Amino acid sequence: MELPLLLLSLCLGLLCSTGPTKSLTITSLDHSMFEKAQGENVTLPCTFQLSEEDKGPLDIEWVLVPTDKNKKEDLIIMYVADRIYDHYYGAVTGRMRFTNSDPSSGDASLNILNLKATDTGTYKCKVKKTPGVQSKKIQLIVLVKPARTECSIEGSQETGKDVILKCASQEGSPLLFYDWWRASGTLRLPTASIVNRNTGELLLKNVSQEYSDIYHCVASNRVGMDECFVELRITPPANTAGIIAGAIIGTLLCLSVLIFLIYYWRKKHREKKYEKEVHHDIIEDVLPPKSCSSTACSYIGSSHSSGGSSKKEGYTKTPGSQVPREDFKHAPGR
Repeated sequence: MELPLLLLSLCLGLLCSTGPTKSLTITSLDHSMFEKAQGENVTLPCTFQLSEEDKGPLDIEWVLVPTDKNKKEDLIIMYVADRIYDHYYGAVTGRMRFTNSDPSSGDASLNILNLKATDTGTYKCKVKKTPGVQSKKIQLIVLVKPARTECSIEGSQETGKDVILKCASQEGSPLLFYDWWRASGTLRLPTASIVNRNTGELLLKNVSQEYSDIYHCVASNRVGMDECFVELRITPPANTAGIIAGAIIGTLLCLSVLIFLIYYWRKKHREKKYEKEVHHDIIEDVLPPKSCSSTACSYIGSSHSSGGSSKKEGYTKTPGSQVPREDFKHAPGR
């Protein structure tokens, strides 16, 4: 009975060994996600193994899977009929290619050069050889390193005040973290300081002159880092009493000058007014000359035209300002 059973088991083993072989399989099962920095290169692996039953033409495709399930997949590159076609997706034209120039050898891995943030997405490798069909998805995350990091100071740099040191990167993928150090000595921050690693703020409370130093900020994420420096100079508080006294003295001086100018202007104005009044009074006091008759005026004129004292003997003077009457007769001329 033992011999027939042994022969039966051997026959079953032979039947199993001569049964149908396994169809096409993708052998690169690991590395389903990659994180890379912008500007770097990456290789998305896709190796496969054909079986004897796969008799149809070999067809290899790399597609970009959309986040919206209602949209179609974008074809990036393909290998069919022993030819490579890589002009389907304009955003990556010239930056994506098969790792092996002959993908039919079993290596359909994809190289992506000079990565960009827009290259982030889910990529799928599909290998077809009738009747076998296999595919594999790989997620690619392209991160941007921190860049253009700037440091600044907020608040008065005086003894006893609170000062905030700020650090911020203009570029960089989240999650970004910030760290602060002093640039000299033990690099330790002052005891009374608080660091917010998410916002990049360093709060220094009740600062003193010992806080004066160059401070160093480092911004980082999973793919890189950037840094900046800022110098803090703590000074004694300003002499507010002296400033107030100076302001008061300056104000008083300005008022004094203003009062003097007003007084001088009023004095000049009064003097001019007085001169005008005196001049007007003098003009009013001068009497106009009295009028004379034509005969008298002609007589006076003729008397002036005659020469010597004999001219005055021919008439009698009138007292005061009387004028000779018209009926006055001349004495016989000499």
